[in-house]
This record gives sequence, structure tokens and C-alpha cells, in this order.
Amino acid sequence: MLSAVEVKKIAHLARLGIDEQDVEAYATDLNSILTLMTQMADLDTINVKPMAHPMDQVQRLRVDEVTQVNQRAYFQSIAPKTEDGLYLVPKVID
Repeated sequence: MLSAVEVKKIAHLARLGIDEQDVEAYATDLNSILTLMTQMADLDTINVKPMAHPMDQVQRLRVDEVTQVNQRAYFQSIAPKTEDGLYLVPKVID
């Protein structure tokens, strides 16, 4: 169980400003969350298949096709510096 003092320490470390009158409510809420996490950790999930989504839905996918014209030559022509098809940038790390 988290105490009010521990909630204040956590808030300080997370750089969160919590009003003094709200500390007890946060402690109660956090304790409820931690209790739920403990209960969930005790569940047997060996035979549960992982899901990408809780609903049994299929994601609509679009056809993977090129929709824009290749403008590489144009963009390289207006770049400050290029070499062998690459953009040259100033060195920022030694």
C-alpha cells in the first residue's frame, strides 16, 4: 500500500504538482491500480493467444502503389550539397 508520503515522493520524481488535498485520493487510486495489476499478474495466461486488438476485426489495408512522381533529381538540384545521390549535411558530432 502506498502512503501519502510515497505518493508525494513519486509526484516529485515525476515532476507532477499535486495539491495537498488531493494526495490521499491519488494514493487510493494508485493503490487500486496496483492491486488490479497484482491480480492480473496472478492470472494463468498460458493458453491465451496474444491479440493485436481486443475486437475481432481486420484492419483495412490499401494497395501499396506509388502515387507520386519521383522528384529525386529536382530535390537534389536545389539541395545545398549532394554527392553520389546523397545529401551532404554539416558534421555535428565528432
